[in-house]
Amino acid sequence: MAGVLNISQAPIFRSLPGSRTTPRTSVFIRATSETPLNSSSSSSSQTSIKEPTPFTAPPNFKPPEPKRFGVRPDKVLDIVGASLALLFRLATGAFVSGYSASFVSKDEIPPGQYALDIAGFKLKETSKLGPRPEKPIEIYEFESCPFCRKVREIVAVLDLDVLYYPCPRNGPNFRPKVAQMGGKQLFPYMVDPNTGVSMYESDDIIKYLVGKYGDGSVPFMLSLGLLTTLTEGFAMIGRMGKGSSYTPSKLPPKPLEIWAYEPSPFCKVVREVLVELELPHLLRSCARGSPKRQVLYEKAKHFQVPYLEDPNTGVQMFESAEIVEYLRATYAS
Repeated sequence: MAGVLNISQAPIFRSLPGSRTTPRTSVFIRATSETPLNSSSSSSSQTSIKEPTPFTAPPNFKPPEPKRFGVRPDKVLDIVGASLALLFRLATGAFVSGYSASFVSKDEIPPGQYALDIAGFKLKETSKLGPRPEKPIEIYEFESCPFCRKVREIVAVLDLDVLYYPCPRNGPNFRPKVAQMGGKQLFPYMVDPNTGVSMYESDDIIKYLVGKYGDGSVPFMLSLGLLTTLTEGFAMIGRMGKGSSYTPSKLPPKPLEIWAYEPSPFCKVVREVLVELELPHLLRSCARGSPKRQVLYEKAKHFQVPYLEDPNTGVQMFESAEIVEYLRATYAS
């Protein structure tokens, strides 16, 4: 998106009004980089603990080389369908809060700093972000829900890292846990481990997040009530039903990490599979203007999303079509 842009986007939980407190007897499933999801608890007597079966990459697997601005021929219709959301939602979530950009000469950008090259110039991008949470926000949701999409958009605008627990229909792991924690199966459901707050209702979650980690103002396209919800639903027409139903899978001991942001059609097709396979994943949000673009650029010597890091197999890879194939080959039962 060339040109000069200046966009200002406007285990006991303490609950806000309208949310439920967590029962003391609730059983939690938390995916962290330290604690296996399927570990067994030891009793007072000595018992053996069965180690989780190690996951491995598919035979002869080799991560593909990243290809800029390319779509694999057999995936063109998928990407076109996923791109409709950009039209209906006017690219909400493509830019972080306080985003601004201008073209500068190449000499103004130091070597090793991420910046787009456009017609012999560099695109210099800045943003104004609010306080950063110490721990990732945790959200239980699924891809094809318009209310969940609203929350994913504000996550992109605020440039938050979120630990997503996918809750597809008939999912055996995290959908039941939402009912245990909050008293009902309603999505999205947010838990903020930094404050102890947990809550349902997408609009309430959005207001909470912009108040705690933004400037307090809800972006225009997320403040239109019924019109916002309708356009969120229209945005999913091109991928109707994708990312909604459970595909039997093997639950990994550690959450996957995905560098992505909501409006990207390439990121969307990967997220659909993560949800269908009910794979917990830490999303490193990196919309335009995000400082994390530089972090990924330094880590991978290249910036492109989606980028997957799987701590269960050691795989790190670009390219959405190949990521989808890898996820199904590794985790589908």
